[in-house]
Amino acid sequence: MSRQIAELPLEAPSKERLRLWLRLLKTTRDIESVLRDNFRRDFGTTLPRFDVMAALSRFEGGLKMSEISGVLRVSNGNVTGIVDRLAEDGHLVRVSVPGDRRASRVRLTRKGREEFARQAAAHEGWITEMLGQFSAQEARAMAMELQMQDETDEK
Repeated sequence: MSRQIAELPLEAPSKERLRLWLRLLKTTRDIESVLRDNFRRDFGTTLPRFDVMAALSRFEGGLKMSEISGVLRVSNGNVTGIVDRLAEDGHLVRVSVPGDRRASRVRLTRKGREEFARQAAAHEGWITEMLGQFSAQEARAMAMELQMQDETDEK
């Protein structure tokens, strides 16, 4: 199928870029759907919960709620319920910020770090299954190309 498309005459650059965007969007949605199903099936959890744990795993001292929202690029309201459920499960804890009675930092507990490690290993395996046709060099080149586009768009 892809060979047939590659052999077609090129359309206007804007049409080819539109086709690329639609393919990227479909692929992203398909991968996300598989990940959501796998997290639900294998861990009884959700992709957003994994995302919060992933964000916190990179910051040993924890993050304020607004910082979690910033890292994930979602609203504070989206994060609050997820943090509440992860805290109820013992995966994270809220720690008061000295000098600011209203603020707290959220960080993973030992149980949370262990659970995140299990989920992250599975996540990496699922991504490898879905994108295994790309070599390490191809994956890096594509990621760098997309990152360069992001940096261009931010200017």
